[in-house]
Amino acid sequence: MNPADIRLLLRRDARADRVVPPTGFTAHLTLFVSGAMAFLAVFALALSLASGRMAERWGSELAGAATLRINAPAEQRAAQTQAALTILQQTPGVASARALTAQEQSALLAPWFGPDLPLDTLPVPQLIEIVEGDPGLDAAGLRLRLGAEVPGAVLDDHTRWREPLVDGARSLRRLGWISILLIGGATAAMITLAANASLAANAQIIEVLRQIGARDRFIAGAFVRRFTYRALLGAAVGTIAGMAGVLLLPEASDAGGFLTGLGFQGAGWLLPLVIPVLGALVAFLATATAARRKLEGLS
Repeated sequence: MNPADIRLLLRRDARADRVVPPTGFTAHLTLFVSGAMAFLAVFALALSLASGRMAERWGSELAGAATLRINAPAEQRAAQTQAALTILQQTPGVASARALTAQEQSALLAPWFGPDLPLDTLPVPQLIEIVEGDPGLDAAGLRLRLGAEVPGAVLDDHTRWREPLVDGARSLRRLGWISILLIGGATAAMITLAANASLAANAQIIEVLRQIGARDRFIAGAFVRRFTYRALLGAAVGTIAGMAGVLLLPEASDAGGFLTGLGFQGAGWLLPLVIPVLGALVAFLATATAARRKLEGLS
């Protein structure tokens, strides 16, 4: 179908528009399906974009940090901590390193053991926070040196649990895009059914139009226009409702973790505006295909 045919089918024609009833079951079905699917598509798009941001943030933040744990008897912990800090200061790729205070370690354990955890009476290891710099940390080489000079030191570069988190966020992003594709397919299927039902219900009218000389392109254009504009209207309403729902979601916060910040950011708020256009395009293609096949079957 070339652009000229598309413009012809979408051009307003009062005579042709009277062929398709402006109300009825198919009209309500098209509006409802378009609106509901657009509403879901907004949330699927928000999930996909938020998951992409989450994967990038986790990948960049966790890749540039490491933790050194000093597992040593209480009387040796301070000396081994100082020795480890000295080694880290001499290690290329380490931008900074510092030992966490007792208050900071207590805050890290508070979600599991409460805020009143007595660290001085428990064998809690000393943690050292490492921030990587250029040209990057040689974790294997650092582990070998620490193993020889600081026996109680255990280096964790976060690789073991960073990669599953990033992979999980990326999987959520892919799931969001797959959901949008499924929503588009379901919309096309429902509008096709509605168009077929409308064509079948108006079979006698179509036959009369043919007898007085109306061409199939004229008849198909009436159905395509009607269903395309219905889908555009329904999708626009559903998109606005979906954007309002996303706007009411909690904003990003450290306390909420990945359960917050699922909305759009910045120019991302313009992306849902494409959904009504895509919904109308899906309706146009689905109705055009259904009309062509149905009119051929009624010949």
